[in-house]
Amino acid sequence: MGNCFARKTVKKRPVTKRLQNQQNGPNSSNRWARVRSSRKDKLDDALLQEQALAAAILFRQHQQQNGGVSLPFDRSTSLRYPNSCSGSKKAGQLPRSSSSRARSLTDPLLQPHQLVNQDVKLNNLETNHFVLVHWGGFGAWCWYKTIALLEEGGFKATAVDLTGSGIHSFDTNGITSLSQYVKPLTDFLEKLPEGEKVILVGHDFGGACVSYVMELFPLKVTKAVFVAAAMLTNGQSTLDIFAQQAQIFLYANGNDQPPTAIDLDKSLLRDLLFNQSPSKDVALASVSMRPIPFAPVLEKLSLSDMKYRSVRRFYIETPEDNAIPMVLQESMINSSPPEKVFHLKGADHSPFFSKPQALHKILVEISEIPSP
Repeated sequence: MGNCFARKTVKKRPVTKRLQNQQNGPNSSNRWARVRSSRKDKLDDALLQEQALAAAILFRQHQQQNGGVSLPFDRSTSLRYPNSCSGSKKAGQLPRSSSSRARSLTDPLLQPHQLVNQDVKLNNLETNHFVLVHWGGFGAWCWYKTIALLEEGGFKATAVDLTGSGIHSFDTNGITSLSQYVKPLTDFLEKLPEGEKVILVGHDFGGACVSYVMELFPLKVTKAVFVAAAMLTNGQSTLDIFAQQAQIFLYANGNDQPPTAIDLDKSLLRDLLFNQSPSKDVALASVSMRPIPFAPVLEKLSLSDMKYRSVRRFYIETPEDNAIPMVLQESMINSSPPEKVFHLKGADHSPFFSKPQALHKILVEISEIPSP
């Protein structure tokens, strides 16, 4: 996989195998076989693509200069510079991002007329803090548009690199449990001030991670949002849902041992994950994605009514999704109905790339839903 971040090298060179589709069923996803071969490759954004590649290379150089050890990286400036949304601001003035980077009026992501829900009264919300959880292989980097939009609206946004993901330096092949994989997230929630709550947002396998955390910290999570995500029931594993996958399995401990990680075929990325996404974001993902740890995907969750089901759940469907098709999304929704389902029209499997404004609008709307 394209990976711009330094990782520990395993002593034994991983043996790779391709796992072909093995079974069919209503609760299985043929996610790597549903390829749109007719889609044209729209590479009309060469300059931005080069910028994405250059940014990834800079991250790699930064890590190498520090001896291969990743330094703590705060993905959300809202934690360091809390956004004071009342008092000092002039009436009608757009909220400013806490980022120190000057915003250009030509910024295609953040033009003022594109901002949604500008009149949200943050003081009336149960919480204005979103915690964004990526799926396997991705990292906090995939939420960059969502973070920018939330912070422009005065919200707090925290995107966490799970173990062995993004710029977290741990070797993916060494992850042996779901608890180890989500430890950066559980550590973050444990350190929340008493009485502070957050809205968890999980994408794909990040949904299983969110569910795991809901069971541990039900009093710290006011709402959970599943974005084209694995919304499991008690006793299920992510592999139970996404059983049909023609992926590359890595065997860092030898061919006679269980797989340690899953890699993705780069030739399938655009058609499966980014069929509606801009070319610059596809380029960013292709050089940033890392292998997916296998053990957490295999682990069955223990979810109780008293804890997990006490948290309000919401699901965001992605109708143009070739990785988790609508039939599978509907199956998960019917098996464990959430409080409300949102339909994100035109979104592929990566709506934070393909439909960032529409995704942001839904997230803000969910934050405004009052307690029953």
